[in-house]
Amino acid sequence: MTAFDFRPTLNAPDDDPYLWLEDVEGERALDWAASQSARTLEHFGGTQFERDHNTLTAIFDRPDKIPLITRRGQYLYNFWRDAGNPRGLWRRTTLAAYMKADPQWELLLDLDALAASDEEDWIWGGAYLEPEKRERAVLRLSRGGSDGVVHREFDLGSLSFVADGFNLPEAKGGISWLDPDTLLLSSALGDGMATRSGYARTVRLWKRGADPLTAPAIFETGSESLGVSGYLDRTAESERLWFIEKPAFFGVIGRIGDRSGPKMKIDLPRDARWDSFGDWLAVKPRKPWTVGGTTHAADALIGISLSSFIAGGRGFVTVFEPGDRRALQSFFWNNGKLIISYLVNLVPRFEMFTPERQEWTRRALDAVPAEGTVHLSSLDAGHHETNGEVLISAQDPITPPQLLLFDLNVPPPLGAPVILKRNPETFDASGLVVTRHEAVSTDGEMIPYTQVGPANGNGDAPVHLTAYGGFGISLLPYYNSSIGKLWLERGGTCVVANIRGGGEFGTRWHEAGRREGKRLTHYDFAAVAADLVRRGITRSRRIAAEGGSNGGLLIANMLTRFSARCSAQFRLSTCAATPSFWRSRD
Repeated sequence: MTAFDFRPTLNAPDDDPYLWLEDVEGERALDWAASQSARTLEHFGGTQFERDHNTLTAIFDRPDKIPLITRRGQYLYNFWRDAGNPRGLWRRTTLAAYMKADPQWELLLDLDALAASDEEDWIWGGAYLEPEKRERAVLRLSRGGSDGVVHREFDLGSLSFVADGFNLPEAKGGISWLDPDTLLLSSALGDGMATRSGYARTVRLWKRGADPLTAPAIFETGSESLGVSGYLDRTAESERLWFIEKPAFFGVIGRIGDRSGPKMKIDLPRDARWDSFGDWLAVKPRKPWTVGGTTHAADALIGISLSSFIAGGRGFVTVFEPGDRRALQSFFWNNGKLIISYLVNLVPRFEMFTPERQEWTRRALDAVPAEGTVHLSSLDAGHHETNGEVLISAQDPITPPQLLLFDLNVPPPLGAPVILKRNPETFDASGLVVTRHEAVSTDGEMIPYTQVGPANGNGDAPVHLTAYGGFGISLLPYYNSSIGKLWLERGGTCVVANIRGGGEFGTRWHEAGRREGKRLTHYDFAAVAADLVRRGITRSRRIAAEGGSNGGLLIANMLTRFSARCSAQFRLSTCAATPSFWRSRD
């Protein structure tokens, strides 16, 4: 196989010389990772690196950044990290106090102090607060950020751990409170309790004082599934437990039952997204779904009475219809109302629906900011506690994030979001403009991208280009302090590309960049680079490309598929503009 032959070799022996890297905590793997880090620092480190490191550290540790919050009962909870508390502080306050310039916080747990006392590399994984009395919580603590977590019950009155409480050794999984003395345990802890993916295969009923390993399993699945979980639906009129099975990454099977286990399966497509509140069910099919004599489009959002659906009714109400560049991004319930977020050619829009037996009442949430990157979420952690108050996060590449509180119960024109907090400006954005453009990919698809930089370029701009292109996740431009301070402020231009594989334009966009279509994400990325050169923004040698996680795999593919043919450097745009090069990669 030559360096330019990308056809897979079939039936190749398992002779990977780097298989030892799979042992991520093995001595050899750790030594190798340390040596690679040392090589990187030797090449890129130095005085300028140290200055940049200190600059960004000061930005990220600023005391006036927004403390992110979630309400549980009368308190707002926050996990805070800064220079003095690198592991973090778990704390709480009231909404009235939070709205002040300098709120007073009640400290619940100092994770740095706990790590030092326990001599453990504790990383915060969140807390399950008991929702009835709110006197106890089960904390999730991981060693060094591992997927496996230790569960420890914490008393919010004495601010101490409960020695004989709901405590679990390290394992993948989680818990859900049924009442102050009973949990649903979805953990891989114990022999035969893990799926092949390493997650929980069973849901167990764990009573206070009992051994979790002997807690009875009230639901289980085969080892081939990804995992299972369960929770109590507190929006129902009587006790209703949901049992959730994940047969695949984009698959979910829901069952309803009680403390003895599931009693019925909800007959929905496995790859559909859905959520319920009380007697209402909202469903977003991933593929066209014909039911009750009607075909609902992929990515539509439809609703129905849950009790009617269980009884055999299939008279769904259509809440949202997708379009070519009109795609649903999220939906959630708040106080019995369904809130939806969607993009129209990447511009955010929000609506609220009140479910009724015959027709659902629609209200456009015009008071929510409609420019930049905007997200809505419930202020309250639990569905059953929501009262119409939602949080709005709004920002754009040159405007720092702000957090607003919006009461959906107040009708327009009286109702307007109230600004709770603003992040400080962390770089000089004067002279910068935000513009949107489209590049033509190899198959004619138009690939949008957002450009941030000086209004008038000279054709030689240093460009930072990034994208994600995976898992149906939309990558929208945001206020990036690192890029702003170290790149834009120094005269650079940054570009965010919305390549296929993401969710910006729905399932069609996502599926086009999956599996056999994955190469299209690479072509899309290169097409954006080529368009920057075509438009006279920059030259090929002036483009730096970066990505993280799935975006990191994107960059690795770009280096492998493009730079090897063109030169040892990352000359994306020159390669992208060469038709013979495209053909050589098919």
